[in-house]
Amino acid sequence: MKIKKINRFSTRVFEAVLRLLPQLSSEADLPSKQYFKSILTSDNIHFFIAELDNKQIVGILTIGTYNIPSGTKVWIEDVVVDESQRGKGVGKELILHAISYSRSLGAKNVGLTSRPSRIAANKLYQKMGFVQYETNVYKYQLK
Repeated sequence: MKIKKINRFSTRVFEAVLRLLPQLSSEADLPSKQYFKSILTSDNIHFFIAELDNKQIVGILTIGTYNIPSGTKVWIEDVVVDESQRGKGVGKELILHAISYSRSLGAKNVGLTSRPSRIAANKLYQKMGFVQYETNVYKYQLK
């Protein structure tokens, strides 16, 4: 398996995103081609795939970055491993790659969120050294 950073649009990768995102959340908004293309060309968004030797895309991960006075902030988002490949180390490899990539950006830490119902994902993050901290996270619905 290989983890690859994707910078250019391809129908194959786009179709994998459309297939995988609903496995993360049935309420996930699927991106249009144009929107996905804009993600791939953004300086602040870094998109990765996990690909088997047979070129099947079995996982995705997005890193969002932004700079503020206190340093570079990095968030891992939209981590999805295909249901058929869960428990085989794909998620762990994606996260390890994201940590290494984040370090190369000069970040001092990496953040992520995960719904409590995603038990396996939460266990993986804790096993890999992510520490759950108590905070208030707020969301203001715009539409």
